[in-house]
Amino acid sequence: MKSITLQEVQSLALEFGVPVSRIQAIKHVESGGIGFDKKTGKIIIQFEPLWFKRKSPYTPSGKWSLNKVERQAEEWLAFNDAFSKDPNAAMESTSIGIMQVMGFHWKLLGFKSVGSMWDYAKESEYNQLRISLLFIKSNKKMFKALVAGNWKVVAYYYNGEEYWKLLYDIKLANAEKLYL
Repeated sequence: MKSITLQEVQSLALEFGVPVSRIQAIKHVESGGIGFDKKTGKIIIQFEPLWFKRKSPYTPSGKWSLNKVERQAEEWLAFNDAFSKDPNAAMESTSIGIMQVMGFHWKLLGFKSVGSMWDYAKESEYNQLRISLLFIKSNKKMFKALVAGNWKVVAYYYNGEEYWKLLYDIKLANAEKLYL
């Protein structure tokens, strides 16, 4: 479990051509600020049963109804149960790391398999944030908006069309000010 440093964020800013303040802002708002559970050291996950249902013969489990991202022990119970049924489908149906990128994006992000994406993310928060930036860059409109600081467009693409209900654009703009 390796926490991200400011120097690593600066390195990502150079790699992606995005101001440090904007990377810090989106990390601040769109994550719990951590990529690993402080109690167990495991990567933060959120298993999504509805995605698993689409990818694997669906065998409902009582363990799946308990999972909530803020209760990592329950998330891991649900994930491990699904993993025992279909490992790839379970990994593809789970969001991982500091900004919770879904496993099914592995090919879009340039990984050879969903397992290799998971292995990369489990190494460090730097890798997790890099995956998040690769995901954002895969959507040209969202990436251009991040570079420009157009938080309404970033929030729309990252959180969906109802982003305004939870004031994501305002939260992102305010967070950026913290890092200027």
